[in-house]
Amino acid sequence: MSKRVYVVDGARTPFLKAKGKLGPFSGGDLAVGCGRPLLARQKFAPTEFDEVIIGAAMPSADEANIGRVISLRLGCGDKVPAWTVMRNCASGMQALDSAYVNILAGKSNLVLAGGTDAMSHAPLLFGPAMVNWLADWYAAKSMGQRAGVAVKFRLAYLAPVIAILKGLTDPIVKLSMGQTAEIVAKRFGITRQMMDEFAAESHKRVLAGRAAGHFGEIEPLIDGKGNLYKEDDGVRSDSTPERLAKLRPVFDKTYGNVTAGNSSQVTDGAAMLILASEEAVKKHDLKPLGAIVDSQWSALDPSEMGLGPVHAITPMLQRNGLGLADLDALEINEAFAAQALGCLAAWESEDYCKEKLGLNGAFGKMDRSKFNVDGGAIAVGHPIGASGARVVLHALKVLERTGGKRAAASLCIGGGQGGAMLLERV
Repeated sequence: MSKRVYVVDGARTPFLKAKGKLGPFSGGDLAVGCGRPLLARQKFAPTEFDEVIIGAAMPSADEANIGRVISLRLGCGDKVPAWTVMRNCASGMQALDSAYVNILAGKSNLVLAGGTDAMSHAPLLFGPAMVNWLADWYAAKSMGQRAGVAVKFRLAYLAPVIAILKGLTDPIVKLSMGQTAEIVAKRFGITRQMMDEFAAESHKRVLAGRAAGHFGEIEPLIDGKGNLYKEDDGVRSDSTPERLAKLRPVFDKTYGNVTAGNSSQVTDGAAMLILASEEAVKKHDLKPLGAIVDSQWSALDPSEMGLGPVHAITPMLQRNGLGLADLDALEINEAFAAQALGCLAAWESEDYCKEKLGLNGAFGKMDRSKFNVDGGAIAVGHPIGASGARVVLHALKVLERTGGKRAAASLCIGGGQGGAMLLERV
């Protein structure tokens, strides 16, 4: 493509683990919390954006079209259009891709894009029986009618429907995301020990990266009570294979190996990036962090949704005449250890590459030293709407730090899809 789309800058919040109750920030609060310092250090005013695009998988009812809410709160003004996209786990990447496509098409020059989700704020819902009972109650006109409705009430009607569990279950194949990870593990012979070792390594890499100052994109948050949040709070220094081995399987309690310890955490967080055309870069004298070279969306059997990155990254690299060895960094969102390991195994499997990707043989082997070098979602968490933006931003930060030229960022997506972006350091 003749045009280039640049990532000028980016920021994210600390990712805050959901702890069984509402977190201190809404989805809008999170995006604004990292968006304000990001915009404050730019050479242009927030009103100069052509549009704002936000990915969110579960925005709250009082933040309808959360993209517009965030845009106005950030001071982008009444005249900057803003919209919200949703592609499950890749909602943040979809926002970036929508901005990328609009800039390529010449419809926009400067876009604020990213993702946010406060998963701890996912609602508890009434089930159908309670909804119907309430409808009858409000429709009753007299005391006698209400008495007749009242005697039909059952305490069981008050049992809540947990929205987040509904959202993390595929309605087509009737499997939870964790169950799909078990299927991937069985396909490639990924053992419990392998999962736990990978999970422990994720925590270890995040802690090492933190000590080395590798997470400069994180902007601290302060809640209404003055509490400071400056780091991802789900990272554990005591997460060892031995300790993780003591946890019980969650999704297949009899034969399974996927546990809470080798899965990503339910988390609140946001990540925001500024994308610009070459024209906007020159106009505002910007110094880009990198460029988006290409993107790819692919689909596969929902029961093996964790392998989505393989189906997205492979054709994207082929289209650009590249292989895994040409990547200086690869960020794949760690929904589950089984899923991340499954992607690496799929590329090395001659049978899988022939059967599912139409290749002549195995696609290749990824150097583990370049794969999620600073850990991933198992340690930092996976706020669904934000993770796609996080992996793109951090991949570019890794290239900046290491002097590498090229990276890919990708996610698996509930429903059986994969999304990927090819990135270059400028």
